[in-house]
Amino acid sequence: MWNDLDSLVEASMKEWKVPGLALAVIQDGEIAVLKGYGVRDTDTDLPVTPDTQFLLCSLTKSFTAAGLGLLVDERKLDWDQPVREVLPEFRLRDPVVTGRLTVRDLLCHHSGLPRHDWIHMPGDLSNAQMLAALRHLAPNKDLRDTFQYSNLGYLVAGMVTERISGQSYQDFTTEHLMRPLGFKHFGFSIEALGAAEDGARPHAMDGNERHRTPLSPIRATPAGGINASVSDMAKWARFLLDGKAGERQLLSAQALREMTTPRVHMARSEFTEIGDSHYGLGLFCEHYRGERTIAHSGSWAGWGTLMTIQPERRAGVVVLTNRAPGSTNAILTYAVLDRLCGRDPIDWFGRLAPRRKQALDQIEIDKKAKADVRQSGTRPSHALEDYVGDYDHPAYGRVRIEQQADGLAWRWRGVEDTLEHRHYDVFVTPDRPTLLHPSDRTVTFRYDRQGRIDRLEIPFEQMVDDIVFRRVAAGDVLDAAFRKLCAGDYLHSGRVIEIRLDAMGQLAMTIPGQPTHRLLPANGRNFKVDTLEGFGVEFRRPSPGEVDALIFHEPRITALAPRIART
Repeated sequence: MWNDLDSLVEASMKEWKVPGLALAVIQDGEIAVLKGYGVRDTDTDLPVTPDTQFLLCSLTKSFTAAGLGLLVDERKLDWDQPVREVLPEFRLRDPVVTGRLTVRDLLCHHSGLPRHDWIHMPGDLSNAQMLAALRHLAPNKDLRDTFQYSNLGYLVAGMVTERISGQSYQDFTTEHLMRPLGFKHFGFSIEALGAAEDGARPHAMDGNERHRTPLSPIRATPAGGINASVSDMAKWARFLLDGKAGERQLLSAQALREMTTPRVHMARSEFTEIGDSHYGLGLFCEHYRGERTIAHSGSWAGWGTLMTIQPERRAGVVVLTNRAPGSTNAILTYAVLDRLCGRDPIDWFGRLAPRRKQALDQIEIDKKAKADVRQSGTRPSHALEDYVGDYDHPAYGRVRIEQQADGLAWRWRGVEDTLEHRHYDVFVTPDRPTLLHPSDRTVTFRYDRQGRIDRLEIPFEQMVDDIVFRRVAAGDVLDAAFRKLCAGDYLHSGRVIEIRLDAMGQLAMTIPGQPTHRLLPANGRNFKVDTLEGFGVEFRRPSPGEVDALIFHEPRITALAPRIART
């Protein structure tokens, strides 16, 4: 049955430029094929073996869901338990959704949040920091309105595991799942993969050119951070057939049924042989040529994985590759399923190979379209030094804009690169297709009514409005000596405006008949008026030792209040 499979593997790897691939086939509940192809690293040309570790990417989600199923079996958790009951510090932007969102909602991607992957993708934040960021992220749907894939939701699910079990996610998963199943070649970080004696290295594509790419971390470990060999993943696929570790019922039939029951509609395939896809708990629920399949795919910078199971036939296939996802995994999976079911094979290679060329051609078409819509002959509205500074977002962190020669550069959470001027006040990040990098992102600068650059916007999440980074206070406003100079009385329309220093050395303003307002440092000599959106105060400083007036900047007027001389 499997004699002709090698030629298809080799042809697919050649067409899609896959350096290394590991394959496992389960037939009648037993491992029928366990094999490595190609090289695990193009720098060393060492071969892939069944024990070579690959980054599993989102196949990890099935481990996270199964681990929570163990806690449900022990009656320590309920699938429909609100997350806040386990993690009181958990917050989303909407307090009603915060209180209602359940563990089940996390596992079937039903939170109302889009991906917001650039919270976790630079790999510089701790779990606690990512959890705290959630309250500042914009949703785009209501709770349980539709399927929206969320790696951050699985991060929270893993933290639920930790809080209930009292163990780290890594220790819990190792002790309660991997060791009982006899895993031997696995880990939970990119550092562990890099240190593994038989570890693969990732390769990404730039058009039709393949490049060895750096190991990029997945710090949201419960969403995609497990490394494992195909020899271990064969055991995992076998386990998902009945929840058993040998003769022991490790995960109950009821918990496994919860994981493999279609819950949220994902999409409808263009191929009639595949049909509609739904999400269960950590697994896709689909049909292939009329037979039920349970699956999950995974992708990351330089990695592509796919696991597919046919429970009724007690069969399955796992494909792990060290190349950013192409069609190889699907072609081999469907070829194996056709053989397992005794059907005449569909020529998936013949169907999908022409699409690869079409996709490569489309890249060039899209590049031209992007160039054509650029507004030529424009310039930034301000001098370049006016854009320089730090800009903050409470979840996405700080962007620093610097001037370099005759252009701008940006720094953000470990990313450092130049910015290309596109048109007007829009700049763009470079295209780095072989790296985990926010490529081709527009950076749009905005200014207030006084013409001061006060924010920038970046489309880090395409399903919501651009993420707005507010300019961080800088200039005289941060100087305690300057603020002391500002304290005093100012006269406007017969009213005395009092500017005073509080106990913390910050300024407060009192206008007769109004409450006292704090003045929040903005930029230069400008302050924002606390609780009054769009209102500001600027202090005029004609000489280093003198402030002689304040200027009100309000939505409708600009007004000057001279300082009252001391007598």
